[in-house]
Amino acid sequence: GSPPAPGGFMSDEVAKAQAAAGDGGEPTIFDKIISKEIPADIVYEDDSALAFRDISPQAPTHILVIPKVRDGLTGLSKAEPRHEQVLGHLMRVCAVVAKSEALGDGFRVVINDGPAGAQSVYHLHLHIMGGRQMQWPPG
Repeated sequence: GSPPAPGGFMSDEVAKAQAAAGDGGEPTIFDKIISKEIPADIVYEDDSALAFRDISPQAPTHILVIPKVRDGLTGLSKAEPRHEQVLGHLMRVCAVVAKSEALGDGFRVVINDGPAGAQSVYHLHLHIMGGRQMQWPPG
């Protein structure tokens, strides 16, 4: 286990991440959003990426950007040479979405990886957060 967060408690997201560790290849909630089985507030879509509003926003603007095809890319630590194009594309989508969301004053892109990184869904996803002053260091 991990030590508790400052203040002696683990956030819900960290608890979810500890429980979700690993990937058995089963469809994730993101696969169900891609296939439109689960509704989402989609703000961007192209052939290889999808961006939608986070249902538990941590900033006034909080959008998730995901590859439409997982291809083993359950987390950033699983990236292989064949993923370079999609990884670059996801970063470009972050820039496009941030501009469309009027985040010209700045924004943050976060990738959580693995249990200690508080990853709760094992399908690579980039968080775009903005609309408020970000603090440093992050959690």
